[in-house]
Amino acid sequence: MRFSKLLAAGVALIASAAAAQTPMPAYKGIGAPATKQQIQSEDISVSPEGKGLPPGSGSAKEGAAIFAEKCMVCHGPNAEGGKIGPALVSSKDAHESLTTMKPERSLGAYWPYATMVWDYIHRAMPRDKAGTLAPNEVYAVTAFILYKNRIIQETDVLDAKTLPKVQMPNRNGFVPARFADIPDEHKRGCTQGVCP
Repeated sequence: MRFSKLLAAGVALIASAAAAQTPMPAYKGIGAPATKQQIQSEDISVSPEGKGLPPGSGSAKEGAAIFAEKCMVCHGPNAEGGKIGPALVSSKDAHESLTTMKPERSLGAYWPYATMVWDYIHRAMPRDKAGTLAPNEVYAVTAFILYKNRIIQETDVLDAKTLPKVQMPNRNGFVPARFADIPDEHKRGCTQGVCP
C-alpha cells in the first residue's frame, strides 16, 4: 500500500515537471500592447500630499445628495453602516474614539490622510459600479463623509489643493512616512538584518 502511494506521487511529479517544460502556445491576434492613454487611464494613484488628484471640487452639501442616491443603500442614511457596507462615521468624536477601551476604527477616526478617502471612493465605490463617479462627485462624497465625522465644515469645498490640507484626527497615530526615520531596527520590523 505504501509503495502505491509513493508510485502515484512520483507519477504526479513527473507529469507536473513535463507540463512545466511544455512551452505556452503562441496566440496571434489576441491582445495588444497598452497605449499611453490606456496606461494613464488606469494610473489613478493619489499620494498623501495630493499628487494625482484631478481637477474638480465638491462640498458636503453637494455630497449629501450624491450619498443618498449612490451610497446610502449600503452605508445607511447617515453613514452609520448598513446591511452591506460598514459605518463610515464614528458614534463617538473622531478624536476620542481610538483612545477608549473599545476603539472604533471608523474612517474618520482611523484613516491618516483625507486623500486616502478620496482615492478609495474613486477606485472602489459604489460597490457595484466601482470607478463610475466623476471627480466632482468623489470630492463631494468625500466632503460629506468628512463633515459627518466632524472633521470639516458643511460649507468647506474640497479640491486638489484643499483636500491634502485636511488634518485627519489619527494622522500622527501611525509610524513615520519613512521607515528609515525609526532608528530602532526592532521597532522598524527588521528581521534577520532585512528592514522594510
